[in-house]
Parts: sequence; structure tokens; C-alpha cells
Amino acid sequence: MFAGITTGARHQTRPAGPETTASRPPLVRELLLVTALFLVYKFGRQLANGHEASAFDNADRVWSWERALHLPGEGSVQHLLLHGDTLVEAANTFYATVHFPATVAFLVHLYLRRPGHYLWSRRVLAGLTAAALVLHITVPLAPPRMLTTAGLVDTAQVYGPSVYAATPDTDTMANQFAAMPSLHFGWALMVAIGLIAAGRSRWRWLWLLHPLLTLLVVVGTANHYWLDAIVATALLGAVLFFVPVPRRATQLPAAPKPGRRASAPSASGSRTPAPSPLSQVTLAPQPAPAPPRTPAPELTEAVR
Repeated sequence: MFAGITTGARHQTRPAGPETTASRPPLVRELLLVTALFLVYKFGRQLANGHEASAFDNADRVWSWERALHLPGEGSVQHLLLHGDTLVEAANTFYATVHFPATVAFLVHLYLRRPGHYLWSRRVLAGLTAAALVLHITVPLAPPRMLTTAGLVDTAQVYGPSVYAATPDTDTMANQFAAMPSLHFGWALMVAIGLIAAGRSRWRWLWLLHPLLTLLVVVGTANHYWLDAIVATALLGAVLFFVPVPRRATQLPAAPKPGRRASAPSASGSRTPAPSPLSQVTLAPQPAPAPPRTPAPELTEAVR
């Protein structure tokens, strides 16, 4: 605010939060930490395997809840993708290849450019993933592509590419009964929020297109229900409530240094001493003295 009022004043950046005070954490430590968190999540999801009956029972409930809430059918989005092989194959490729690399690129960018926002984003993603892991273990859920009632096509198996095995019981790479919440959407939403919070451009709000496109892809390929994305949003909101966002640096005028004023150089090169504060005091104007009275001339005898 002062920058627009004070002319010629010097400015300095005053630290306002983690963004200005947090130093970049050691790279090796961060690589080990992120890798460990990913492995814990990866192996933790396997604990939900072997609960096929519960997963399908929960899928029937979710499908009924969505109809009771009058949510749009997942088939309406899939119908748009099935207009052409190229479009549905592009959606399958996006689902298989964008999710994890985009999140890694997001963290690398913040690590190099915004260390404070990197620490904040890493904590939020870790909290979101931990909460999702609890639900994956306690509430196994078959995706809509497996639900006969939904009548949807498993686009990855029909058109390719697919990241899942054709038979869920033999899939050793992923747990296919961990549909709720959708971390594809949750991570994509956090990527957009993190880039908006750390960015400066007026166009940074366009990052919201990333979670929007991700939502259409995960629903259109029948890998997730609408409620999977809604629950992921709720969990992310809860984590963001407890992990405060870093504040930006603020521009404030520098405090004047105590001591004698610097004298301004004169035309001859010598320095003209700064005027004393008393010399700048303006005295009130004094009234001019009244002119002396001239005595009236005496009357002559003639006039008398």
C-alpha cells in the first residue's frame, strides 16, 4: 500500500511466512521420504485385496446413493467418449500416464521455485493419501466398470491401453477394489490448488482445467463414480484446513536510518549541508510600524 503513496522511498521484502523463511530441504532426504510414502501407500492398498464380496456390496450401495442424490449417470460421460476410437484411447492414455508424472512434475517445480509451497504441498498430499488409504482398506469398492447394474464398458480392456490386469484377483500391481476416494482426482485438484497458490500470473486459474479433465476421464472410462471424486474433495478440504497455506512476501517501505541526513551535492561538486529543522520554521508576518505623525502647521497671524 505504501508503495503507491510514497514517492522515491526504498523498499525491502519482509518475511511473511513459510514461503520466505523456509529453506529448500535436502534433495536426498526428500527423495527418500517421498519414495517411502509411495511404497507405504502401494503396499497398504494390497491389504484391501481379497474382499471381493464386500467390494461389490459397497458398489451397489454407492450406485443406489448416486441415483437417490440425482447425480448424473456415469454413462452420459462415457457415451461422449465412445463417439470415436481416438477419443476413448486418448482418455485411457491420459488415465494411465498423466496422474503420477504430473504430480511429480508439480512437486519438482515447487521444490526448485517455491520451497515453502513445496513443503506445504507435500504435507497436504501425504495427508490426503493417508486418509484415502484408510478408506481403501476399510471400505473396499468395485469400480463402475465391474458393476453389472451400471451397464458400462471397461474402455481400457476394450480399446486400450490398460494399467490393470483383466482379472482383479491376479493383479499384483494394483488393487482394483480401491475406487473410493479417487486419488486421480484428489491429486489433480491439489496440483491445481498448489499452482494457483504459488503462482503470480492472472492465468493461473486455468490450472483448474486439469482436475476437471481428470474428472471427466476417470468417470468416462468407468474407473470411478462421481461420489469417489466428491469424497476425495471432502478429504482434501479437511487436510487443507489443518495445513495452513504459506503466505506471500509483502512489500513494505524500509525504515529510515537514524542519524544525520545525507547532504545533497551542489553544482560545484561540494556538498550543501542539510538545512536545520529550525531554519524550516516559517514565522508569522509582523505588522509594519506606523509612520510618525507630522505636527499640524501653526496658523499665521493673518489667518487668525
